[in-house]
This record gives sequence, C-alpha cells and structure tokens, in this order.
Amino acid sequence: MKKYGAEFFGTFWLVLGGCGSAVLAAAFPNVGIGLLGVSLAFGLTVLTMAFAIGHISGCHLNPAVSLGLWAGGRFPAKELVPYIISQVLGAIAAGGVLYLIASGKSGFELSSGFASNGYGTHSPGGYSLLAALITEIVMTMMFLLVILGATDKRAPQGLAPIAIGLCLTLIHLISIPVTNTSVNPARSTGVALFVGDWATSQLWLFWVAPLAGSLLGAAIYRFIGGEEN
Repeated sequence: MKKYGAEFFGTFWLVLGGCGSAVLAAAFPNVGIGLLGVSLAFGLTVLTMAFAIGHISGCHLNPAVSLGLWAGGRFPAKELVPYIISQVLGAIAAGGVLYLIASGKSGFELSSGFASNGYGTHSPGGYSLLAALITEIVMTMMFLLVILGATDKRAPQGLAPIAIGLCLTLIHLISIPVTNTSVNPARSTGVALFVGDWATSQLWLFWVAPLAGSLLGAAIYRFIGGEEN
C-alpha cells in the first residue's frame, strides 16, 4: 500500500504542478510563464518526485511508464493494475484541487480547456488526429527509451531523475502545440473528466497512443540495450 500511496501522491503532484502551471500561470497578465514555463513545470514535477518517492515506488506516475517498464522486464505484471488505478485516482484528485483553485477567479470557464489534451479544433495548433496520434506515440516511445536507459544498472547511478525530468521537459517543448502534450493517460484523464464534452470524447487517443508508444520504446530498448552474451 505504501507504493500505491506514493504513486497516488506522485501523480497528484505531476498533474497539479504541470496542469496547474498551464491553467493558472501560463498566460498570467504580464508575467505569464508561457510554453517554456509549462514544459519546465512538468519536468520539475517528475524530477522532484523521482528523488522523493523513487526509492518507494519507482516513481512511475504514468500508466504508460508502468506498462513500458513491465514490457521492458523491469516491473511485475501483478503490480500493473494497482499502479494504474493509483495513478489515475491521484490525477483526478489533483484535477479536483486545481478546479477548486481555478474556479476562484471570476471569468473562469472549463470550456477554455482546463489543460486538457486534444486534436483537430481542440489542438492548440489545430493539428489533425493523425498528427496527434503520431506525436503521442513517438514522444512516449522516446520517453520510455530514456527511462529504461537512464535506470539501467550500467548507467551512471543517481542521475536518472535528472535525465527523465529533462526528457519530459523536452517532450513538452516539442508537442504542446500539437496535443497540449499527454504521454500520460492519467494526466489526460485527471483534467478531461472535469471538462467533459469534447475532452472525454477525445480521451481515447491519449490512452491508446501513449500505451502503444511505451510498448514500442520498451521493445527498442530491449533490442539496443540488451547485454551481449
């Protein structure tokens, strides 16, 4: 239960920190943090939690990461469902807290997006479903490749959180204009449930693509990172 609790609070922090920066601070008058700030915020949530709970649960914070670690031979199958449930519940709890904060400002409207992920008319840059699908698959694939490589026993010890946090920052810098960046089904679910409507109708892509990308990343790392006999 300690591991599941760690995943709950870790994912809570990721969604509150990352989506919170997008909803509350990205376009704040005169001193908004913008795309760069939101990207950094997501990376910092993972970086800080990796040091805080990595030794407890491994700090997955993401169903796609848990699935990819299982596919990469680093995580037991029996833990998959409890981890994913903990992550999704943590994301929803963070979405609830963020809603309570954001709705305290006059003029707040959930219809503005609430940091939800989307494609087509709900993509920040108007990108198509296909573009969104490819982006989410490839970004998650590379994320898993970095995670598996940085946590390999042959990699420099103690530096994995930095590599993983910076990787997530880079992923956001690339893909916020396309999908608002998911690469994490829990993160997408945690805010989409509050928006409803288009956000929940498009949520399927932000489960299917990250999960598929994680399996691809695990397969690639097993090929290129497997120890020679």
